[in-house]
Amino acid sequence: MADDTFLPLVAERQKDMLPGLLGLSFEKVGEGHLRGRFTAAKHHLAPNGYLHAASVIALADTACGYATMVFRPDGAERFTTIELKSNFLGTARVGDEVITDAMLLHGGRTTQVWDAVVSVAGKTIALFRCTQMLIYPR
Repeated sequence: MADDTFLPLVAERQKDMLPGLLGLSFEKVGEGHLRGRFTAAKHHLAPNGYLHAASVIALADTACGYATMVFRPDGAERFTTIELKSNFLGTARVGDEVITDAMLLHGGRTTQVWDAVVSVAGKTIALFRCTQMLIYPR
């Protein structure tokens, strides 16, 4: 699916769901890659005033999930995340632009493995990896 049709479709579909409520947006998809972002707001923070880890994971996992939708093999109808891991190296504050770049590492028939780098102002704040299980009709 081309990004000129895919990106507007997911923007509409996510409106009342977690990605929409968090203000996640996606701007580039192609060749095993997808870029997403949000501007850190109070609702993305933990009570200590810094970016909540769950906000970072939501961005990275959503980017990898949307990319899986685009790059799934013929015949695969759905997918689900079966494993994820994150390493946090930094944080963000209100007003910071949080960006992720998701990249396909393994595109098999039954699983895909994605890496995502999350950054603020060009500095990596998190490394993320997930495995997606592809689901076929019975």
